[in-house]
Amino acid sequence: MDILQDTASLHTADIRRAGRDLLSLALMDARNRTLHWLSVYEDRLGAALAVPCAPELLPPLWLAGHLAWFQERWIARNVQRGRGAGCDPQAPGLASIEPQADRWYDPAQLTHEARWRLDLPDAQATRQYLADTMEVTLELLEAADESDEGLYFFRLALFHEDLRGETFAHMAQTLDLDLRAAGAALPELASQPPREPLLFPAMRHTLGSRPRGFVFDNEKWAHEVVLPEFEIDALPVTWAQYAEFVEDGGYDEAAHWSPEGWDWVRRGERRVPRHVDQLRQGVMQQRFGRLARVPLAQPALHLSWYEADAWCRWAGRRLPTEVEWEAAACAGPSRGFQHGSVWEWMASSLRPYPGFSPDPWRDYSEPAFGSHKVLRGGSFATHGRLRDPKFRGFALPARDDLFTGFRSCSL
Repeated sequence: MDILQDTASLHTADIRRAGRDLLSLALMDARNRTLHWLSVYEDRLGAALAVPCAPELLPPLWLAGHLAWFQERWIARNVQRGRGAGCDPQAPGLASIEPQADRWYDPAQLTHEARWRLDLPDAQATRQYLADTMEVTLELLEAADESDEGLYFFRLALFHEDLRGETFAHMAQTLDLDLRAAGAALPELASQPPREPLLFPAMRHTLGSRPRGFVFDNEKWAHEVVLPEFEIDALPVTWAQYAEFVEDGGYDEAAHWSPEGWDWVRRGERRVPRHVDQLRQGVMQQRFGRLARVPLAQPALHLSWYEADAWCRWAGRRLPTEVEWEAAACAGPSRGFQHGSVWEWMASSLRPYPGFSPDPWRDYSEPAFGSHKVLRGGSFATHGRLRDPKFRGFALPARDDLFTGFRSCSL
């Protein structure tokens, strides 16, 4: 592979099948992004990088250090790394280069609230840990077997860091950090010209991923699903469409909501979506520390699953199933199906596919089965490496701090 000609693959889902040379560049790219986010938070919050203890936040110093720990845990300290997903996660590992790393950064040893009580290293020491672990990782990558098993944990560490890069982004939104002043540019959320919904005939669709390259465990394995004819929006629901629901008293009528959703509305005394100050004669929304007028043609953003479900009930439509969304994402781009502006809520809860077996990183999918709703597509803040039509994101249905929206299907 000619690296100079193929660096564009650094930013696409093709990296799932990358070899050692391209993978090393991607790992450095992800680590540089982490270091940049750490500098942004330090610039906006001060040397202590203090944030409130809240369910949707993490201490930035903990998150950055955890990324170094995760990479070291599964690569440098993992004597079975060459076995890939077949390794025993309970096998004894080597010691960390940081004697306190497990106490500080292992999620299995910490409650969420406990992360605020740790005697964490400062930003400079955290940067050093990030640099040291990356140096070892790259040395080991040079000697790794160029097979899916041999590269499995290097790819896993890359995608884990990419996922947490978006965590830094949505935490910045929650904290009202002005990213322009800090020089942390994110892509603009584009407006979208309206398109008619797309009709797909009955078909057989292969849901899930085949065993080639890196595959997240909740994508295993590919299996055929018979899919009846369906109609699906070509684009996510816009603010113009969502505003009609609000102006029609959508947050006042229990009939539009599931019982759990209506409880969520009443507990939070919701009248509009999160971060929205005004939703009449236009949308005014807080975005990264500033109040901005949002074009009505942009996808509606920061919506919980409950809000997406309620809009569909009000509109006489429904959320898509996973197989409908994935089939449209695979077959529909030439017809105008677009995704990647907002994460999109699916109708279903996250469940394992037939034949599922957990991978060594068992804190990822298994704890979410049954309780979390599926998200598909990626957002404007999602790294392009994760925007694979097969990728299954997930979140609790009440989450509205994420960059989430939705599209709908006909009943």
